[in-house]
Amino acid sequence: MSTNEIHRSRWFMPLFCLFLGAIMFAAFTIGGDVIQGTFSFGIMAALAAVFAFARRSETVQGIGGPGRDERWDMIDLRATAFAGGVVLAVALVGFVVQVARGEDPGPYVLIAATGGAAYVAAVLWFRSRG
Repeated sequence: MSTNEIHRSRWFMPLFCLFLGAIMFAAFTIGGDVIQGTFSFGIMAALAAVFAFARRSETVQGIGGPGRDERWDMIDLRATAFAGGVVLAVALVGFVVQVARGEDPGPYVLIAATGGAAYVAAVLWFRSRG
């Protein structure tokens, strides 16, 4: 089974959500907050159920299931680009606010720098491919 076939499986997103929920549970438990870990896992389990059982919804299928076509690929590309822009804008605003408060802007610098570097790397990669 190829990577693309795995991602197109109707079980990929439900299982991925449960996997992320387990990671969140473990992280919160290690940090000493089992209740928050349980709550986080519960949210991810509910999301997994949506992806597993809301098969009639074109939106749910388009976000993370089988049945995607070129139209959904473009919607996904645009949504990903928009979300990336929002995250970078928030990171930059957070950086400016932290600097203005005289506080450590380190986490915002890390997020913004990583996003900017990923963008430049992606431009170089995709440009070299054609």
